[in-house]
Amino acid sequence: MHSALPKVLQPLAGKPLLGHVLEAARSLRPQQLCVVFGHAGEAVRAALAAPDIRWARQEPQLGTGHAVLQALPAFAAVSPAPTLVLYGDVPLIRPTTLQRLLAVAGEDKLALLTAHLDPPQGYGRIVREGGRVVRIVEEKDATDAERAIHELNTGILVAPTQALARWLPGLSTRNAQGEYYLTDIVALAVAEGMPVVTAHPDTHWETEGVNDKSQLARLERVLQGELADRLLAAGVTLCDPARLDIRGELLCGRDVSIDVNCIFEGRVELADAVSIGPHCVLKNCRVAQGARIAAFCHIEDAVVGAAAVVGPYARLRPGSELGEGAHIGNFVEVKNSTLGAQSKANHLAYIGDATIGQRVNIGAGTITCNYDGANKHRTLIEDDVFIGSDSQLVAPVTVGRGATLGAGTTLTRDAPPEQLTVSRARQVSIAGWKRPKKNGKE
Repeated sequence: MHSALPKVLQPLAGKPLLGHVLEAARSLRPQQLCVVFGHAGEAVRAALAAPDIRWARQEPQLGTGHAVLQALPAFAAVSPAPTLVLYGDVPLIRPTTLQRLLAVAGEDKLALLTAHLDPPQGYGRIVREGGRVVRIVEEKDATDAERAIHELNTGILVAPTQALARWLPGLSTRNAQGEYYLTDIVALAVAEGMPVVTAHPDTHWETEGVNDKSQLARLERVLQGELADRLLAAGVTLCDPARLDIRGELLCGRDVSIDVNCIFEGRVELADAVSIGPHCVLKNCRVAQGARIAAFCHIEDAVVGAAAVVGPYARLRPGSELGEGAHIGNFVEVKNSTLGAQSKANHLAYIGDATIGQRVNIGAGTITCNYDGANKHRTLIEDDVFIGSDSQLVAPVTVGRGATLGAGTTLTRDAPPEQLTVSRARQVSIAGWKRPKKNGKE
């Protein structure tokens, strides 16, 4: 992968590859979940630690059979249950496919998930005799005739746990890789007379692995296409399903519309009739019914009230909350602040650490000066206040209900309710004044 980040922690739709695999495994409600780790394993363990996971170190890494052998002690208490083997770099396996594989395995058969690909390059081949599976041959060990087989081993399998305990210690490294192949258990099962059965995935990309950034990018587009199809099926309008990125969980109500090139990170909730304009980034936020987010907005850890309007080119930083019908316009930044119902800041303003009441108008160029160089301070603006353009409110300060601040005011003390407060210099016009001229010119 040419990356300091371990392969199984590479992000796919905002979640580590292994995170997708664990999600699929957990959907099956396993009695025991075990992750075998090797290279950079402590980083993997730290990133995905959870109470339901047992961890098994594989050191050194001697092949897939050796890896599964390290996990067997974790299953000792649940040995009557079969063991399902998954791979941390095969992220898109569907729970429905795994359920089908478990169903054909029962408790007394070895079940392989196989696929038919053309060309079949890079995979082990399923060798059958009389229709029955008799062994798996890895591509590097295969004859020309075996390489022509198009039924391939995906590596995913279900086996009786007690049988694995018998087979794995006896595996051999007599192969082209010099490793303990998990696939060699097929021949052992056949020798014991255990039935070897197969199931197949619904789509070929379910079993595709990730070994480089090109394969990762391909599966990213596959998964984003799947997520877009689910939204369309639920009634969401996507102006272009191919230009959408969901990097977490996106929950949509009825009649939601999403324009092109939008990114959704973490958990994002869009209520009924919400409209998202093009080129927006929404992260861990809630947008209430009928709100409209115009183009090029960034919203993070914020709440947008019903029928509110945001943007274009607006930013809501963490802790921001807009009331019903509030307006945040172009080039306005809001941080850790609340705006009451029907309040508006439509142009070129910074609102930080402020509590703003209802029906307040924030003029263009207004700044809440919330930082004194060491500490943050809050600004309180009560209901029905009018803040003139180019005003600075030096926190901590309060603007009383119904007050008006004249344009250009620098407010350093509380403004009383229902009064006009102006702090700018008195305007003077000087008759006969002339501009200075450069030396040597008339």
